[in-house]
Amino acid sequence: MPTYDHDSRLRDDACPGAVRLHPAEDGGLARIRVPGGRLTADQLRSVATAAHELGQQHIELTSRGNMQVRGLRDDAGEELARRLSASGLLPSVPHERVRNILGSPLSGCDRIGLVDVQPLVTDLDDRVCGDPELTALSGRFLFAFDDGRGDVAGLGADVSVIAVGPHEAALLLAGTDTGLRTPPASAAAVMHVAARAFLAEREAQDSGAWRLAELDRGSPRVTARVRAVLDGTEHPLRQGAPLPDLPAPESTVPAGAIEGVDGQVTLATVVPLGRLSGEQAAALADVASAGAGEIRLTPWRGALIPFMLDPARKHMSTVERAGLVTDPMSPWIGVTACTGRPGCGKALADVQTDAARALPLMPRGKAVHWAGCARRCGVPRGDVVDVVATEGGYQVSHGGQVRTHNGNIDDAATAVAASRRE
Repeated sequence: MPTYDHDSRLRDDACPGAVRLHPAEDGGLARIRVPGGRLTADQLRSVATAAHELGQQHIELTSRGNMQVRGLRDDAGEELARRLSASGLLPSVPHERVRNILGSPLSGCDRIGLVDVQPLVTDLDDRVCGDPELTALSGRFLFAFDDGRGDVAGLGADVSVIAVGPHEAALLLAGTDTGLRTPPASAAAVMHVAARAFLAEREAQDSGAWRLAELDRGSPRVTARVRAVLDGTEHPLRQGAPLPDLPAPESTVPAGAIEGVDGQVTLATVVPLGRLSGEQAAALADVASAGAGEIRLTPWRGALIPFMLDPARKHMSTVERAGLVTDPMSPWIGVTACTGRPGCGKALADVQTDAARALPLMPRGKAVHWAGCARRCGVPRGDVVDVVATEGGYQVSHGGQVRTHNGNIDDAATAVAASRRE
């Protein structure tokens, strides 16, 4: 049975977009969808300029590889949308909140992936934007393409595919293997059909579900609809062997210079707490322009610069001077935080400042999420050390055990350090 609040689903979800802004405590919040996290250096410069001129002068990176601009004036939404359209980041206004598509960030850049999924991301985005019915999807509905390395298949997508060989991919619904297999070239078409099947099943159940897992027996029922639509078409499906367990999401955060093919290198950076300053955006764009001009945002709030020639190593100092992290052993790896005070009215603490203050005491280790209240917005999937602000201080917990309760920042940092080492 569905496990959501039925009354809350009688209205549209409140996910912000680039056109429909969210009124936060610190001004308007715009969320800019970036399918596959892939954008050009000029597009990043355009967003950074918009953030500087219209908002709070920094870009937030999200756990879906998207961007956010905060602190927008009441009259800034139309101008932001105009700029995004001009830069190619807003191809379809009606679909702008439903273009939530993850792709393995390193796909096509190294020798690990079985399939280059970036063209598949583009294929699906085109299909989504070309289908008026899909505007009925929630802004929380998520697609994911995993190239076989297991980095994004476990991130909670409603509809995902993972390559199981160079000529075959598995279809997952709400994280559950459907048993259906498709050639990678047909993957986007199959996922498009699955999204439409979700909407049809939602209507059949008279449900207000935003996510596939919220439907009654959603995965098997949507699977049956997908099979019924595609049987005998040009997009063949077959039954496959069960998938092995996927790696933990936090074990996949890339950082540093990553060797690619044909002498190319990917420069992988982590953006501390996902807050990208104008200087940092400029550094990324300038380095990317020295190569292929491409940047890929990751669901771990980082940015990759792919397809650099070996001198890319010389550019590491440029991004490091701007405050970006390239050391795979940095304690920043795996540290995230919600907006906190002053941007969120429900937050009980300035968690971003406190997380940065506690960092010197925290060794590299398990993922840590700092939350300004018990809602724990933005908490990553997997094994996470939870740091939650309360009326009396911070509560730190891990593995179901409370390590400190109502502690000050030093108490919290000590408890986090111990938990990260375990």
